[in-house]
Amino acid sequence: SAFAWQEGYSAFSVSPSQEPAVKKYIANQAQHHAGEDFKTELLRLLRAHGVEFDERYVFD
Repeated sequence: SAFAWQEGYSAFSVSPSQEPAVKKYIANQAQHHAGEDFKTELLRLLRAHGVEFDERYVFD
């Protein structure tokens, strides 16, 4: 498909107290993604944290 800018974006912050856990998660990403693809994980995280979104535009 042709290059195009998306309408929106997402950004997430990490508390400094959670840095070790986030580093561990990143180091084990291949294992995490073996059971859940990116799209499924992103939608799960958005819902778990109460982020409002329109699924029609999440992956355009």
